[in-house]
Amino acid sequence: MSGAAERSVLILARDLFFRAKLEAVARAAGVEPISRGAASLAVVELTGEPSVQRIRELVQAGADVLAFGSHVQVEWLRAARDAGAEAVPNSQVEAALRRRLAG
Repeated sequence: MSGAAERSVLILARDLFFRAKLEAVARAAGVEPISRGAASLAVVELTGEPSVQRIRELVQAGADVLAFGSHVQVEWLRAARDAGAEAVPNSQVEAALRRRLAG
């Protein structure tokens, strides 16, 4: 990916609290958070099989994917990893995004 996709992060989160926090992390790193379109990095909230399918699509399109969800939803976290994402519990997603954007 090139151009704008390199300086943006796709944030797919239903939870407004998490979305706002992740957008703030992206902006602090000088990266534009977007809710549609192409980006080299995508952050996906795990809400079930549709989100796992979306992860597969993003990975196949060449995006690096960071998935997050409840620590009790072990099967969703595992499915996200199997689909090619780094999957972390909600409590770790901000730190994981900061690390990715810094590197």
